[in-house]
Amino acid sequence: DGTFAGNKTAQGNSDATGYGNFYYSPPTGFKALCAGNVSVVDEIDPAQTDDDYPQKLFGMLQYTGNGSERTIDTSFQIDYSWARSTVQGQNWYAFDTTRGYFGASSNNLYMKLDVDDAEATLPQYNFKAQSGSDITITSGTWFNSGSHTQQMWNWRLNGGTTSTNSTGSVSVTQQVDPSGHFSVSTYSGAGGTGTIGHGLSAVPTFVVVKQRNASNSWATYAKGAGNELYGNLATNSAFQDAVIWQDTTPSSSLVYLGDNNEVNHSGRTYLAYCWADCDGYIKSGKYIGNGDADGSFIYLGFKPALFVIKHVSSGDDPLVWDSLNGPINPISKTLSMHDNSAIVDNTNRHVDFLSNGVKIRTSNSNANSTDSDGIVFLAMAHNPFKYAT
Repeated sequence: DGTFAGNKTAQGNSDATGYGNFYYSPPTGFKALCAGNVSVVDEIDPAQTDDDYPQKLFGMLQYTGNGSERTIDTSFQIDYSWARSTVQGQNWYAFDTTRGYFGASSNNLYMKLDVDDAEATLPQYNFKAQSGSDITITSGTWFNSGSHTQQMWNWRLNGGTTSTNSTGSVSVTQQVDPSGHFSVSTYSGAGGTGTIGHGLSAVPTFVVVKQRNASNSWATYAKGAGNELYGNLATNSAFQDAVIWQDTTPSSSLVYLGDNNEVNHSGRTYLAYCWADCDGYIKSGKYIGNGDADGSFIYLGFKPALFVIKHVSSGDDPLVWDSLNGPINPISKTLSMHDNSAIVDNTNRHVDFLSNGVKIRTSNSNANSTDSDGIVFLAMAHNPFKYAT
């Protein structure tokens, strides 16, 4: 209040961004405490783009199977998806338009996130076509079984248009999303140590590499776990100490690959997903629980739509919460990333999705362990904090 409750005449001083009506001039570099000064990357700022804000880059949907060919509106043209039934045992299926997703049945390529299997082709010509935000699903039982609830978690990239990135020692075929903070790449292993270009506008904080033509781990780099360790999304085992990433943190342009089967064996093909922190859209990191029902708060800088966790040094389940299955706090419905179990409504897995992050609401160690090695997470936004309400 630049008038000091009416005792002075306001002098009209504002901060460097134009906010405030201060009596005194704010010091250089200081900003008013207000929603307008909350950071959000320009590329995904709803005030600056009609097409690329978080809800146009990541979204979820549910539908009830009916056993007949049908068209579903996905809200935006999708390029990468997880798909599965939430009410019955079904694997986590991953698809992307970089490898093949829609069209001829031979193009319906998938990977199972919850197992280490090689890439395969859907047997029922399940994803027939995509036109803008409409997708056509056939009558096959895998994703359209009568009366079963099916869910999709969808990301947008570059509309299926790929390019070659030769920045690293190993060239990749790649799509990057409009924010510049998520990419999908395919490449052929060269053997030995090597590097691949991630194509992002920031340093990746979460990287997943999977061999396509044989069974091998979903090798996961998480900034919160460090560059000497790797995890496997398909298991509930702890992160392992191995030279998967050359013990080197990704750079502004490269991901470092070790001399091993998981990421760079000669004659084998690979898939790489790379996410970088993006103010208002994507956040990866680590938190340490307090073991109390009034649990830890994890600041994200946005209202989350998706929150995925995995323990660094224990065998607890890698869990998934999302706002579609939990529209009202506390959210208790969880899915386990490492198995095909149906969704569980579990009162000792409570979390709150808040305007700027996640609040843990359980003392259970699966979500609130006090282990000093911590719990890594990957989160996607519903809205940036600046626009959360």
